[in-house]
Amino acid sequence: MHSLPNRKLILGSTSVYRRELLGRLRIPFSVESPHVDEAARPGETPVALAQRLALAKARAVAERFPDAVVIGSDQVADLDGVALGKPGEHARAVLQLRQMSGKVVIFQTALAVVCLESGFCQEALAPVQVKFRDLSDSEIENYLQAEKPYDCAGSAKSEGLGIALLERIENDDPTALIGLPLIRTAALLRAAGIDLLANALNPKA
Repeated sequence: MHSLPNRKLILGSTSVYRRELLGRLRIPFSVESPHVDEAARPGETPVALAQRLALAKARAVAERFPDAVVIGSDQVADLDGVALGKPGEHARAVLQLRQMSGKVVIFQTALAVVCLESGFCQEALAPVQVKFRDLSDSEIENYLQAEKPYDCAGSAKSEGLGIALLERIENDDPTALIGLPLIRTAALLRAAGIDLLANALNPKA
């Protein structure tokens, strides 16, 4: 086991959702932008894309802070083997939700924890199966106007009003769909030698 209990912890992401989730573990951390090109490569599967980007984000930040433990994560909506990214704007969000209406979408959430100085590098994948209801155009429009989830893969926030678009969710890591699978995150940090409960009792340690 690598022992990294006194190292700085960095979240390699500017996502407000991941920052909030990691904060639930009550461990001191900072946030750095990984500045990684998130474009898919030709023929790249959604799983491969999510895994490559999670590791790339962690490594990009670790190169700037080689003595720190860095968490990288990425999520790709997988519709029949086709990757659906963040819509970015209204028209694309409408298209995505129309495509997903009545279908099962697998949200592939990948995770990587890296410390270059110690040589620690472990990865995990937390897929979440989501069945969307049959959605009318008016439901899609009303939802998008209300929540504007244009920075979310798959154009829906399950932790918010987006839950009304769904028929069911199947997964084994409840926070994975929001963007950071905390069960797997905790497991990788334990593997790195970071005692989360000890840090929770001594947040400034």
